[in-house]
Amino acid sequence: MDTGYLRSLKHSLLGDPAGRLVLVCNFEAEDRWACHHVGLPNPGFAAASNVVRRMEELGVLLAGADDLLICKYPLDPGYRGYLDRIGLPVPEIAVPENVAPSRSTTEDVLDSPALLARLAALGAAGARLLPMATTDLEQKLAESCGLPLAVPDAAVFERVNGKIYGRRLTASAGLRVVPGDECETCDELAAVLDRRRPALAAGQRIVVKDAYGVSGKGLLVLDGPVKADRLLRMIRRRAERTGDDRLHVVVEEWLPKRYDLNYQVTVARDGEVRLDFVKRALTDGGVHQGHVMPAGLTDAQHAEIDHAARLVGARLRDDGYTGVVGVDAIVDLDDVVYPVLEINARLNMSTYQGSLTELCQAPGQVALARHYPLTLTAAVPFAEFDRTIATLVDPAGSDRVIVTCFGTVNADAAQPPPFNGRLYALLVAADPVRLAALDDAVRTALAGRFTATDPSTGSQAATGRSGTGQPAVTELSRTASRSATTPEVSP
Repeated sequence: MDTGYLRSLKHSLLGDPAGRLVLVCNFEAEDRWACHHVGLPNPGFAAASNVVRRMEELGVLLAGADDLLICKYPLDPGYRGYLDRIGLPVPEIAVPENVAPSRSTTEDVLDSPALLARLAALGAAGARLLPMATTDLEQKLAESCGLPLAVPDAAVFERVNGKIYGRRLTASAGLRVVPGDECETCDELAAVLDRRRPALAAGQRIVVKDAYGVSGKGLLVLDGPVKADRLLRMIRRRAERTGDDRLHVVVEEWLPKRYDLNYQVTVARDGEVRLDFVKRALTDGGVHQGHVMPAGLTDAQHAEIDHAARLVGARLRDDGYTGVVGVDAIVDLDDVVYPVLEINARLNMSTYQGSLTELCQAPGQVALARHYPLTLTAAVPFAEFDRTIATLVDPAGSDRVIVTCFGTVNADAAQPPPFNGRLYALLVAADPVRLAALDDAVRTALAGRFTATDPSTGSQAATGRSGTGQPAVTELSRTASRSATTPEVSP
């Protein structure tokens, strides 16, 4: 039986809460869209790492028992048994018969006739393809095997996911916009930087973002006129060399913030717009680190997010988009909500957590979804992590630590040691203090057992700390909030 969260999603995407999905979790979607736009001068987005590719296993948390999840490699048997043991409906995993390490999973499928034939049969039986986001590759996959998309085509996704589009949507909807500008040519950026020169000279920071940057890639913070001038010179030289004056970036003031938020909106095929949940997001240098649930908002703040969600969803619907939308927001130091920092019209990290929190987070409990960086000298069996984590919680208590993605731990095990990995987990506790203590205990346990000594320095690599060296979660506001009592999704 699917969770209420998944049934609700299927009803929105398919019109049938019992419909069948074929999922492919293409985390590298933004890289494909960015190919058609000109961003900041840099070596370019690096190819997706093995660790990022193995994040596709997060789809196990979302897909139902009757769904099919396509992964580049089989699920670790020990981890599969663990998911069965904790009661999560685990989908069937399909692996392409032809796999190349440097290709995306979708490219592997397109080169795998046996799997293509199976997908064609599923499509004929009514299944639909749900990618994390549609690029030209997923559209080609859907068309080549007759497995219709559950979401719009690549052109719609690319159009509505750019940061320039997002800023303009926010302004036209009458929502509070982070002060800034959209630039589509070198001259436009030059004019913006010239106008902001006095502020830069006075110490104000601004951030320049690629229209299709993600997770800290394609982001540059300017803290003075010298750095701004250097950036502009690089952009001018590139334009002269290529004969192309295009530039797709946004420039925004760097706002001191109290915390980040992430909320999910679903735009259904029948036009309904629904706010699914609001979470407090943990970020470090623009890179996503995790989520805390509930977000600890006041009623007024939640109402403002709800209002923004409905406006954003309606505008996206009018522009031809249906599906899941993740919206980043911030609350500044004066508790002012900026409800749209970025629009990610695709499945998001928080999307994959919905069924698990429904099953494992009881009313009144708080939860943290995050990853723990690891430095290893050899592949580690899942059983070792299972035993280590089991020592941290009382089996008779309500606190829990649930591993949500294990393939990312040993993804680079073929590389010369030491190699880096990540363990993804969901932590659940009775209150914020216990949650922070549990997070610290997990971090300490992992560092003690699974952190290698770097032979080049003789020192141990830090495990699980943010770039500031601080724990990833601190005590949340105890203010009673609407989000703390309202289910994430109504079945």
